[in-house]
Amino acid sequence: MPDNLPELRDIHLPEGVSAFPPAYGWWVILAAVVGAVVLYHLLCLLRRKSKKLYALRLLTKAADDSLKSAAQMSEILRRICVYKYPDAAVLHGREWVEFLNRHAKKIKLNRNAAELLLNAPYMPEANHEVAAADVAALRVFCRRWIGENL
Repeated sequence: MPDNLPELRDIHLPEGVSAFPPAYGWWVILAAVVGAVVLYHLLCLLRRKSKKLYALRLLTKAADDSLKSAAQMSEILRRICVYKYPDAAVLHGREWVEFLNRHAKKIKLNRNAAELLLNAPYMPEANHEVAAADVAALRVFCRRWIGENL
């Protein structure tokens, strides 16, 4: 038996595998996660903006200065409160006006517009004339309130 031992060499371990640069698969996964997060935030923004735009569109449809448009504005504000502030859906009278004024940052309801907001859904159109200035003030308040709360 020949002596082979002098020709044997020590076993050399390979160098460690570097963690950088990551493989292409990791870049794809990272791009998918970032894309999903951006898409989620974009959809949330569009959803929030679409509710505001829808409410503002309803407000512009009630564009004439009549009792009916004041009643529609009251309904729009109620619908927003049912969505955003569920506890406020049961408020009525002065509590309702105070709630609206509490959540309005810049403009508050004046006395005539507040009375119109409270009583418009219950007034018969034939018996009462409404001041155009009160309806206009209510419309300005509604537009501002929708912009601040949706």
